[in-house]
Amino acid sequence: MEHLEYTIEIFAPAKKVWDTMLNEETYKQWVSRSWPNSFYIGEWKEGREISFLSQDGGGGTLALLEEVVPYERILAKHVAVLDGKGNQERRSEFTNGWIGTKEEYWFSEENGRTTLKVIMETSPAWVAMFDEGWPGALQDLKNLCEKQAVVA
Repeated sequence: MEHLEYTIEIFAPAKKVWDTMLNEETYKQWVSRSWPNSFYIGEWKEGREISFLSQDGGGGTLALLEEVVPYERILAKHVAVLDGKGNQERRSEFTNGWIGTKEEYWFSEENGRTTLKVIMETSPAWVAMFDEGWPGALQDLKNLCEKQAVVA
């Protein structure tokens, strides 16, 4: 597994960053540049599974939320690939090393500014996708949070 880290400083409180990142509608906005038409089904609660999907019917992934500490940390482990028809594939030999990928979010607030760190543990097959996707997605999340902070 490869260890990847992406960090951004957002001029908004951790609660605002958390809420913007995880809200169904704003989630679609900040991921749209990097992973167009993506959305999720489920609740961001510890012990629950959440499906990350694309509207084009191309499938997605199922993740188990192993740890959820509001405004501080989320740890998700990808446990299945979804084929777009509701079927799950849990055998890693058919998923190019995706099953077992871990995704972790750390929120650290100081003086109304939040540092968001995304940590990925993934197969080398997925490194390029994350290296291309996360910087733009985080910049879009930052823009949304800071825009909302000014408007609010």
